[in-house]
Amino acid sequence: MVKKQKIKAGIKDGLTAGFPIVFGYLPVAMAFGLLSRNTGISLKDSAMFSILVYAGASQFMAIDLIKSGLGAGNIILATFLLNLRHLMMSASLSIRIKEIKRKWLIFIAFGVTDETFSIISLGDKELTVPFLLTVNSLAYFSWVSGTVLGYLIGNILPAAIQSCLGIGLYAMFIALLMPEVKKSSATLAISLLAAMLYGVLDYFKVISSSSCIIAAIVIASFVGALIFRNTENEVKLLEGANLMQEDLLLQEDSHRRK
Repeated sequence: MVKKQKIKAGIKDGLTAGFPIVFGYLPVAMAFGLLSRNTGISLKDSAMFSILVYAGASQFMAIDLIKSGLGAGNIILATFLLNLRHLMMSASLSIRIKEIKRKWLIFIAFGVTDETFSIISLGDKELTVPFLLTVNSLAYFSWVSGTVLGYLIGNILPAAIQSCLGIGLYAMFIALLMPEVKKSSATLAISLLAAMLYGVLDYFKVISSSSCIIAAIVIASFVGALIFRNTENEVKLLEGANLMQEDLLLQEDSHRRK
């Protein structure tokens, strides 16, 4: 009885925590579906893109690379490098889910994105399997369904609405980051540091844009870990850096497509 109540409570908390992600993912996924269609990719392949890759910024980047005629090997490598930040997020999250059985970890790990990680790590809810799977499932199915929906009806929408589809994710990043900034000056400091590092590295073209993002996240997180030697702060600092860099990356992709 107690176990059933715990499962129900975890699902309920997961639904409450995950719905904001749905409203952020749907319009951006629709933008991806529309872009994929305009690139000449089939509905099936577009859907499989989101089902298997499930990485928004990487999918937009891959579309650009496909359009430029880059080979599959280079696209896979670029996507891998861009998604290296997920290793840091998963490592950070693993500290809080040590008691969860190994059989669930593959499903939890697959669902880790910048947004689900922020909801999970910055919230005060107990990290149970029902809670984690509910949050991840809401995000996953909203991304996949948004991709298909955008592919099917995206061209019907007015041009002004099509160009604004990607704004939803920026708004969600701000909504996720601002409450933590208000509670922690450390989060604000490390987010600004990550943004400045990215700006400097990208301006001087020392390394590629994708590498700039990874370098900025690693350096900002490392500096934050040295200055704020507290496990809870380290998680928040990492998330602040991730949110800021994901936002910058999507803006970069948006500018490149124009």
